[in-house]
Amino acid sequence: MWKNYILNIFFPKFCFGCKREGEYLCEDCKATLEISGFHKKYRTNNLSDLYFALGYEKPLIKKLIKSFRNEPFIKELSKTLSSLILNHFQLLDNKPDLSDFSLISIPLTEKELKWRGYNQAEEITKELSEFFKIPLISGYLVKTKEALTGGDDRKDLKDVFYVNNKESAKNKNIVLVNDIYSAGSAMEEAAQVLKEAGVKEIIGIVVVRAKPEENI
Repeated sequence: MWKNYILNIFFPKFCFGCKREGEYLCEDCKATLEISGFHKKYRTNNLSDLYFALGYEKPLIKKLIKSFRNEPFIKELSKTLSSLILNHFQLLDNKPDLSDFSLISIPLTEKELKWRGYNQAEEITKELSEFFKIPLISGYLVKTKEALTGGDDRKDLKDVFYVNNKESAKNKNIVLVNDIYSAGSAMEEAAQVLKEAGVKEIIGIVVVRAKPEENI
């Protein structure tokens, strides 16, 4: 408590929208993002469903996501962005039953983790674990190398993920978490690797879903 009080004095937070002091996203600006209270089933070859709070169209959400992913990294934005997806679930009439699931975040390579200082997907996963009261599994899905061209094309992500201890993967139900789903390449590739290891069902959760043509 005192630590946060002192940090707020010397390093005050300002809203990314209106610049008001106090939070990175004030309630007024948060309301402009129009968090979805609606869910439509989304199935792919590897995902049985995908949940997301909002699209990637508005400049404010782009600013928040990019500041979370890129320099100068703001780790505390994990709580701000997590609150968006948590609000989405609170607004849903038919909430998913995830009691038989475990959470896994899309991993980073050691080099990426050292550069950023944190895994943005894992920070969101921690908040989801507390909200849903289900376990977070760390070190289970591993990223061994970066995408071939630094892009998000599926072909660039081939063979970048692997599963530790494949025997324990069999018949598990997994919630796979990332901050953003664009072409879905990272999540789809990771989900395929998990499926090949024997995972039974995979549900994706992200803060935002971007259109393939949108620049992340």
